[in-house]
Amino acid sequence: MTGCSLRSRVRRLSVFEGAEAVEAYFCGHRFSPHRHDTYTLGYTICGVQRFRYRGAERFSRPGDVFVLHPDELHDGWPGTDEGYGYRAIYLNPGLVSDALGGAPLPFLAEAVSRQPSLRTAITEAICDPAETQDSLAPVAAVAALADTLATLEGKRRSASRQIDAIKMTRIRDHLEATAVSSVGVSSLEREYGIDRYSLSRQFRACFGVSPWRFVILRRLDEAKRQILAGASLADAASISGFVDQSHMTRQFRQAFGLTPGEWRRLLT
Repeated sequence: MTGCSLRSRVRRLSVFEGAEAVEAYFCGHRFSPHRHDTYTLGYTICGVQRFRYRGAERFSRPGDVFVLHPDELHDGWPGTDEGYGYRAIYLNPGLVSDALGGAPLPFLAEAVSRQPSLRTAITEAICDPAETQDSLAPVAAVAALADTLATLEGKRRSASRQIDAIKMTRIRDHLEATAVSSVGVSSLEREYGIDRYSLSRQFRACFGVSPWRFVILRRLDEAKRQILAGASLADAASISGFVDQSHMTRQFRQAFGLTPGEWRRLLT
């Protein structure tokens, strides 16, 4: 090793209320032992991340995910001269408890693993900055993180298996009819008499996607119709309920693997 190939830096990422998220790179920096009052959920991007946690030395490499529990002492330093980078979300444990219906917080004995479901949940929790705090997106993110932690711990929530299919169908029809307008989760809770996490969990069980993802896909359906009818990309985004064209483009790429402009050119 001849020295660090990275520049130490920290970039804050967009995330929902009750959490913080960062993308960080460190070279030569050593964290002294410290504690958070949050869950720390992340994955290593590059290099080797080395730390002591619960009396043992740990190593996290690219492709690994790590989970540090609230109030657990840990430190951190580069595992090689090359430095390391990671993405992490710091999640208020109260949100996890709420999402699990007040159940005890899940605990994972293994701090470092290669659980794809956990990496997916962490990645999807980092919000599109266009999403508001009362949208369905943060609810889906917290529910997915909490469910993944509970599943990996090995605990099941019997109450979550109770599905009100009739109510879910009514909510689906409501979301489909109002997808291009702003859909507030608080109003859905009031109208249908169900808490936001039960709504998100039951909806996914019935229809395979979260309510937020369902709304986004219906907006994309409308955007495609508008583009096919000759609307500009900016007008298609506005008519379909997206904040702006860039918001539509991000979601379009995530859903279809190409931008709206690329899709339009392929059809001509």
